[in-house]
Amino acid sequence: MKIIKYEEKYRDDMIFMILEAKNALGRVPGLNEDLLDVRKNYLEVGDIFWLAIDDNDRVIGSIGYNSIKDTDEVWLHRLFVKYNLKRQGIGSALLETAEQYLRKQEKKIAKVHLGGKDWVESWTRLCGISGTAYDERIIENKFPR
Repeated sequence: MKIIKYEEKYRDDMIFMILEAKNALGRVPGLNEDLLDVRKNYLEVGDIFWLAIDDNDRVIGSIGYNSIKDTDEVWLHRLFVKYNLKRQGIGSALLETAEQYLRKQEKKIAKVHLGGKDWVESWTRLCGISGTAYDERIIENKFPR
């Protein structure tokens, strides 16, 4: 597996992976508008979106961030892992990639919206690993100096 910055040639495969992941979670597979144009919604505004790519050149995970204007904070978005490849370290590798990059950019806080405690797996793993909950739907990770 390799983690790369978003490339347009992976757009359709990324969308397919996310729709499959949502379906596996029991959600109606809909697509967030920002994913229809990652270049415009992330890259052209100075933010980054990463993809995890397997040995067959297929998308198996994603994560992106958007800076919060006039702060040293960001929102992490669209952390997805291919539904049949969970618990293999892909999500952790994507989070680590984002966190390392954000530290270099001198960002101090990354916020993650989890959709509430109904998403127990994400809530437990992210809150226990990288942050503190300040709301039942939001985790805030303060980067050590």
